[in-house]
Parts: sequence; structure tokens; C-alpha cells
Amino acid sequence: MIIDSHQHFWNYNEQRDTWINESMEILKKDFLPHDLEPILKQNKIDGCIAVQADQSEEETEFLLKCASENKFIKGVVGWVDLCSENLESRLSYFSNNPIFKGVRHIVQAENSNYLRKKDVEKGIGKLSKFNLTFDLLITTEQIKSAISLVEKLPNQKFILDHIAKPKISEPIENDWLSGIIKLSEKKNVWCKLSGLVTETNGYNFEEGDFYPFIKVIFENFGPDRILFGSDWPVCLLASNYKNVLGIIINYFKDYDLEVKKKIFGGNAKIFYNLF
Repeated sequence: MIIDSHQHFWNYNEQRDTWINESMEILKKDFLPHDLEPILKQNKIDGCIAVQADQSEEETEFLLKCASENKFIKGVVGWVDLCSENLESRLSYFSNNPIFKGVRHIVQAENSNYLRKKDVEKGIGKLSKFNLTFDLLITTEQIKSAISLVEKLPNQKFILDHIAKPKISEPIENDWLSGIIKLSEKKNVWCKLSGLVTETNGYNFEEGDFYPFIKVIFENFGPDRILFGSDWPVCLLASNYKNVLGIIINYFKDYDLEVKKKIFGGNAKIFYNLF
């Protein structure tokens, strides 16, 4: 089974979706399962993981409803208030739905020490009780605090989104490289090959621009902890679905078939406990 481990759905709301600014006109519309399903079929993708894009339980309910009506959505990574006093009851509520696989908070919008906050650490520490994962959406500047968090919570499953958003159009930065190496040493941390095209200057790139970064991820996380993700529809800012998928396919084209099976689906099934 081939799985896209990272994509989004939304009914566009100008007042709510303020992160979609004037430079992102292409995203200022609804993106729903009926828009994605034919694209997945065209690219021979069997299913996907729908990931939160809004900090609200309303969106989590929306994504779960999408999944209930569209069987190609194999899992949902939603949002809950990690610092809420009734967090456990909310996790229990959502976990009653087997499609609810994990939680994400848009940490990249927070300060560099957000993941060091005691109440945040305590909240994330409750996820493993419900067999839930945590998607780490961070920037390079936040890698150190992420390393501190994952060290304190060795029984929690984490996955790094968008390879920590390095500057793809520039030479590899030492802070990113050293951070990736340290994160990868923690066996409870996995990594998504996602969100790469939108980290390029002016969305101009050659396919080879991504290869040094993918090489670092593969050399450190290995074949068993890497997942392909499209980041659709956000990827449309810079490219189309087929090209985004093609970057990863082409990089691994000469690798063993078993390695490719893991990266394009097998690892997603294990990490997100898909069925």
C-alpha cells in the first residue's frame, strides 16, 4: 500500500486562515477529499494521512468526518489543547475513533523554547497513554528544544515534519545538520520527506537541489523511519503533486524495492498504526 503521510483539507475561511497571506492566492479556496482523490488515483497512491492546519478541535472533528466519508483517508493527525486541564478527557474522546492517530501543534509559529515549557511537555507526555503520535512541525531554530523534549519522553512516538524546514536553496547549515543528526539518534523520532518545495527561494529549484538534504535524512534516519508526504495543497505554491512525488521517487529509483516500499507506505502503516 502506497501512503501519502502528510496532506491537508480545509473549507477556506478568510478570518480564520490568516496564515494564508496575499502571496498564497492559490490556497484561498476549499481543498476537500473530492479534490484530492483523483490526484491520488492518477499517481497510484492508495491512501493518505490528513494533518491539522488549524488550532481547533472543530477542525479535528471536520477531518474525522472527512475520513468517515472517504476510505482513502487512513488516519487523522488532529489538534487538541496540550495545556488544557481536561486534556486527558479530550484525548480519550478522540481516541474512541480509530482513525484518530496523533496530534500536531503548529510549533513553528511559537518561540524557540515552546517545547521546553513544562505544561507543553506534560501534555505531550500524555499522548503515549492513548497510543497517539506527535508531529513535530518546527524550524531549524527550534531543533534544540525538540531534542530536549524527545529525550525526556523516550516512550512517545514523534515524527519530524518537513525535515525541520531547512533553506533548500542555500548550502546545508551546520545547525540543521547537527540537529538532524542528534534527533535521528533518538529511536522514538521518525521523519517525513515532505514540505520541501516550499522551502526554496522564490519557489525556483532544480530537482537536484533537494538531493543533499534527502541524503542527510536517509543516512541518519535510515530506511525504517522515513515517510513520504506531499504536503498537498500547500505544495501547490511551488509545484504540482506529480512533481513533488517525482522528486522522492527519482532520488530512490536505484534503491532496493524493499526500501522504497517502506518509505512510500510501509513505514507510515507502522508509525501511524494503520489498518
